[in-house]
Amino acid sequence: MAEIPARAWQRMLSGRRLDLLDPSPLDIEIGDIALGLSRVARWNGQTIGPHGFSVAQHCILVVRLMGAAKVRLPRPARLAGLLHDAGEYVTSDLITPFKNAIGGEYKALEKRLERAVHLRFGLPAVPPEEWSAAIKRADKTAAFLEAVQLAGFGEDEARQVLGYRRKAPAVVLEAWEPETARQRYLEAFRNLGGDEG
Repeated sequence: MAEIPARAWQRMLSGRRLDLLDPSPLDIEIGDIALGLSRVARWNGQTIGPHGFSVAQHCILVVRLMGAAKVRLPRPARLAGLLHDAGEYVTSDLITPFKNAIGGEYKALEKRLERAVHLRFGLPAVPPEEWSAAIKRADKTAAFLEAVQLAGFGEDEARQVLGYRRKAPAVVLEAWEPETARQRYLEAFRNLGGDEG
């Protein structure tokens, strides 16, 4: 009797079935991403306030920080910033030390998801280095702001743990409820020229 392979797909509310091991761009919908990311909490939910700080809100913050940078990036680069954690709509948001403990297989899965998301929305499968560097800088700044304002870190501790050396921008954070995060994520996607079709 042949062994039935383990299921490796996730059914979305849109009806799509995304194979996590071999994701197809055709099975990715922005509505599914926005819904999932609006309900996934950063910092494993260990933040102040009545709502977790969602990955959707984090991604919007990253785009905002990219827009405030001295180097003006094209709209597709900022769309890539909005989508930089899109795969977490199916994998959740594992904290970095845990991802490092899991190792290469998890990172490879993340990369496959990222490539599929980029292709689905008309971005290069592998973004140019200039885009990746800008996203990484904004992501690190966002993490520092979240750590200090929401996750209980002191500024010195956050700088040490996150390796953050720059002057932080004057941004005040307060977590949105999930539905607000979902709607604002979709709005940001549209404003950045994302194609839902």
